[in-house]
Amino acid sequence: MDEIEIVPLRHPLATSIRVPGSKSITNRALLLAAMADGRSTISAAGLNDDTRRMAAALGTLGFELAVDEGAARVVVDGRGGVIPTRGGELDTGGAGTAMRFLLGFLTLGRGRFRLDGNRRMRERPIGPLLDTLAALGVSVRAERDNGCPPVLIEIGEDGMQGGAARIDAAISSQFVSALLMPAPLWPRGLELTVTGEAARPFITMTLGLMERWGASATMRGGKIVVPGGQCYAAQNNFEVEPDASSASYFAAAAALVGGSVTLTGLKADSVQGDIAFMKLLERMGARVEWRADGVKVSGSGENLTGADIAMGGMPDLVPTLAAIAPFCSSPTRIRGVSFIRHHESDRLRALATELQRLGASVHEYEDGMLIEPSRIGAAAVETYDDHRIAMGFAVAGLKSAGIRIRNPGCVSKTYPDFFRDLARLAHPQT
Repeated sequence: MDEIEIVPLRHPLATSIRVPGSKSITNRALLLAAMADGRSTISAAGLNDDTRRMAAALGTLGFELAVDEGAARVVVDGRGGVIPTRGGELDTGGAGTAMRFLLGFLTLGRGRFRLDGNRRMRERPIGPLLDTLAALGVSVRAERDNGCPPVLIEIGEDGMQGGAARIDAAISSQFVSALLMPAPLWPRGLELTVTGEAARPFITMTLGLMERWGASATMRGGKIVVPGGQCYAAQNNFEVEPDASSASYFAAAAALVGGSVTLTGLKADSVQGDIAFMKLLERMGARVEWRADGVKVSGSGENLTGADIAMGGMPDLVPTLAAIAPFCSSPTRIRGVSFIRHHESDRLRALATELQRLGASVHEYEDGMLIEPSRIGAAAVETYDDHRIAMGFAVAGLKSAGIRIRNPGCVSKTYPDFFRDLARLAHPQT
């Protein structure tokens, strides 16, 4: 399908939705399961293009996995820190988590590995991670010497030992997580000094999941210490939380259109930093009620106020906020997210361009944007093969007629059934 037109909702919402499992947690869990000793079962997994890329890469590396799409379950036979194959070629497509996390994971292997991705992945910087791995004694380089994939990494017979290093996480916190997850299995562990304005909630998520799987670490300020010589314990039934990023679109829809949406399975104490978006919506005028079965978000359909907020802790939700900002009664200023110019698209440029196409008044800055209250018109929104651009503007289409989303299939990267679930909002549940 080349494009899809979003039909505005003419009634208040009254429904509940359980979004798929978190992509961020699923990809971390897949690696932790592979590093554990024994068989792990991951339930309620988020199965999408990105996590399938990770699972396929593990299969290429010789791990045995069983993926049950219907049950959203993955069974992984871990090898206790051993990578079965000696060398190989891995294709991560457009999956940034797979590219970055696998680079760290491959330090547990032996031999020569090559990691590549799609055209956009070949434009996404990975230099800081390569520099830190090299400082730790790994033979690794960008094939084209430009700080971007493809990447060649070679691990000798002595393997990775670990040690002390620094990393600049200004571009991505994934660089930090890529080093942290295998570090407990390195003989000397890791003492990592983190510089740059990293999205720290994702680092905290990684450390929390490592602890759940049996490895300890400490973080004080910008220094993280991971003792070496540890091991991960297989998990009989590790349940993945619903994806807070995916939930943001339906929460924003309730705030924008009016009525209520209950997002089942989400909890206020989620390990996902993106859960903070609920507090932001509350600040803008929505009502947020945490309940035993999830979170209920309600809105009047009017009188949302804009916000002035640094979004570095939840960068994936910039498109969600930007898409509803023109409908607010006051300006919205988004700050501190210059690094999202290196995501699946240059998200700041893409958002500014498409908001202007719809008639919004937008001022683009290096680290963010200012969006004025605006009258939104009909137009076809370019998505730049970026799932979050597509899903964010789809929410705007629930309020304003004539918004069409080009290349809607790009949402398969993280939420293949997004448009099906969005259509469910038109059918109130009693």
